[in-house]
Amino acid sequence: MKNFKDKVAVITGAGSGIGRALAQELAASGAKLALSDINEAGLKKTASDLGLAEDRLMTRVLDVADRQAFYDFADDVVNHFGYANMIFNNAGVALGATVEDMNYDDFEWLMNINFWGVVYGTKAFLPYLKQAGEGHIINISSIFGLVGIPTQSAYNAAKFAVRGFTESLRIELEMEGSPVSCTSIHPGGIKTNIAKAARFDASAEKLTGAGKDQSIQDFEKMFRTTPEEAASTILKGVRGNKRRVLIGSDAVAVDTMQRLLPTSYQKLIAMGQKYMAKK
Repeated sequence: MKNFKDKVAVITGAGSGIGRALAQELAASGAKLALSDINEAGLKKTASDLGLAEDRLMTRVLDVADRQAFYDFADDVVNHFGYANMIFNNAGVALGATVEDMNYDDFEWLMNINFWGVVYGTKAFLPYLKQAGEGHIINISSIFGLVGIPTQSAYNAAKFAVRGFTESLRIELEMEGSPVSCTSIHPGGIKTNIAKAARFDASAEKLTGAGKDQSIQDFEKMFRTTPEEAASTILKGVRGNKRRVLIGSDAVAVDTMQRLLPTSYQKLIAMGQKYMAKK
């Protein structure tokens, strides 16, 4: 998809961060936007900043973990605009906990948003993208969809699953000669509020020696890329029909490490975590 003018782009998690930045760049490119977020205030702020007329913008407060609500949203988008061309499955949350002590409620909360939300968005919109004759599915995974990280097993599970789901779908679409394509996105540290909004179990502090506040500070020190830079990289990947998009020098470094040390990287991470816990 080389040109976004008059294309209908659907974005989840549009109330802040990468989602908001995507909305801004796509609006500047002439796209029509269907924006959703569970945070109504953030969603209203994004919509207000865009200043688009009703024929170019619709919004919906949406919990992406609610399958029926997502399908209803897809129907409403097409009823409003007549078609849909892109779905950016961007909404996500974070959780810090060890596998042993993580409770199922937190695990299921994260998986319902970070994985099932991507599945619902993909399946709800795919038929409409095909009907439009040109479409693209953009699923946000992570560098944590490339390597395992201690206390991030739930997040790893979801983001590895998003990657596998998207890559499998890409092959299926190519085999059938579909007018729709898809891309797996792997951001490194992006300057968003995801760390501040994360759930945190005491078991993570026991393992790493860092409490929630310290963990947030440590993570945010690694946030090197702005949402605007991330959005620009993502849209460049869509234009180029890339299979995988790495965002940030840290994402490139992690990808390289995993390729060169496909299993032994785990020892390096363990050593680094132990060293940090002793500081």
